[in-house]
Amino acid sequence: MNKLENPLQNDIAGPAPRHRTTQVMVGNVAVGGGAPIVVQSMTNTDTADVQGTVDQIIRLANTGSELVRITVDREEAAAAVPHIRDGLRKRGVTVPLIGDFHYIGHKLLAEYPACAEALDKYRINPGNVGFKDKRDSQFADIVEIAIKNNKAVRIGANWGSLDQELLTKLMEENANSATPRDARAVTREAMVQSALLSAARAEEIGLPKNKMVLSAKVSSVQDLIAVYQDLASRSDYAIHLGLTEAGMGSKGIVASAAALGILLQQGIGDTIRISLTPEPGGDRTLEVQVAQELLQTMGFRTFVPLVAACPGCGRTTSTTFQELARSIQDFIRTEMPEWRSRYPGVENLHVAVMGCIVNGPGESKHANIGISLPGTGETPAAPVFVDGQKVKTLRGPTIATEFKAMVIDYIEKRYGQGAGSSEAVTAAE
Repeated sequence: MNKLENPLQNDIAGPAPRHRTTQVMVGNVAVGGGAPIVVQSMTNTDTADVQGTVDQIIRLANTGSELVRITVDREEAAAAVPHIRDGLRKRGVTVPLIGDFHYIGHKLLAEYPACAEALDKYRINPGNVGFKDKRDSQFADIVEIAIKNNKAVRIGANWGSLDQELLTKLMEENANSATPRDARAVTREAMVQSALLSAARAEEIGLPKNKMVLSAKVSSVQDLIAVYQDLASRSDYAIHLGLTEAGMGSKGIVASAAALGILLQQGIGDTIRISLTPEPGGDRTLEVQVAQELLQTMGFRTFVPLVAACPGCGRTTSTTFQELARSIQDFIRTEMPEWRSRYPGVENLHVAVMGCIVNGPGESKHANIGISLPGTGETPAAPVFVDGQKVKTLRGPTIATEFKAMVIDYIEKRYGQGAGSSEAVTAAE
């Protein structure tokens, strides 16, 4: 049996080298060309509601969204865009804004030049930028406005609004072929061609490659993987990944992670969005958290301190460790907007909250700071480990409060201004 046939003899696996793409600057954020994979999100407020949109963008940006897309669907929305940009700047938020245009984007950008100037990127769909004789001219109008304002453009083909003329042409050619393919394969080809032909047309008009990002969003995991593999193999444009209409809750999270995880592992993708349907009244920032966690768990980027916690079993009938793990995790998420500037490097922190003696001490030793809570029938004591060394044993009803205070103290000593080495942190405990 050779090396490839025996996975136990293979070297440790890792992601494929990144697909090299042309870098695009969206405001002050680099996309592609070897830059870190960028997380983006989209508002679901009425863009004409300036204050409501500003507030949601700030929540998304504070959670870690590095680009935010807003809907620009009518005159009131276009008129609101510069006020949204100004409102964000007044509150110290500089996240780049992307305008999402469909059907009348050419008209809105032309009639509201302040909107065209305030946005950092325009997102257009070649399937609905215009129809029949008007399609080419309206597409050209948007591209020319982007050139005039020195803005980037995302050309985003979408399975649900595909260029029907192109699709019909490819279907007819396929029907007359000696070896016809199935309809889904032809539709995938239409997606790729729609994006690439539109990009080529934009370059002819004068928009350089370093001002273009391409996407080809599909709602089926397998189709999405196939489309993006093909798109990447046929171009070096910067690529935006996203599973469109992913769905709600665990279904949307699993589907998005499955599709994007495979593509990212293959080196494909420069910026991602997790398109989750929020629960009624749900928090829009969940899509940002999922995108960050996907990139972080795969080892591409580090956004927030990692909290490891065991799943629980019959040895952990107490809910103490679950409550503490959630408390620590929620606390970290809440504090991260301030910590990013106050504690450089804190996103690399690893906290362990374990529920019993089986794996508790071992996992806690591997963390920067960890606690092993007593399981069912165990001595009511919780050893705390700092950088691999046991420093204290907590007991009594205040275990959770004391451990949380120790985490905060560790962060201050390790990552605060004038912080010393991890050995100094351990010695100080």
